[in-house]
Amino acid sequence: MGRGLNKVMVIGNMGRDPEMRYTPSGKPVTSFSLASSRSWVAPGGERREETEWFNVVAWGGLAEICNQKLYKSQQVYVEGRLQTRSWEDDNGQRHFRTEIVASDMIILGPRDKAKLKYNRNGDDHNEDDDDFLSDFGDDLDN
Repeated sequence: MGRGLNKVMVIGNMGRDPEMRYTPSGKPVTSFSLASSRSWVAPGGERREETEWFNVVAWGGLAEICNQKLYKSQQVYVEGRLQTRSWEDDNGQRHFRTEIVASDMIILGPRDKAKLKYNRNGDDHNEDDDDFLSDFGDDLDN
């Protein structure tokens, strides 16, 4: 079987302030939403716009930086991979959520008008951390 590629790059505006939590092992994880809009002119000459919302999760050192430096409405570049996780709620219903697991982040917005780039510096998470997210599945929603 051939090798695959799972890479996402998004420039958008923060939909809310980031929220940081810790796994039972003490590893920081930060979640936030990112809105990216595109516009076009329809065949009749009407200008249209569409906004896509992305859920983003950052781990380790990048999680701490995102929590400290990002705020609602700020423009940010995020690079990472798509991951779909699932969990079961108290009623036994299965839920699925696809999100971007961030590996790099660049602040583009007006934070001191400087472009700041951050990455996870090889700081990866393990499957126990994924179990943590499953336990808090709906708590990490918008």
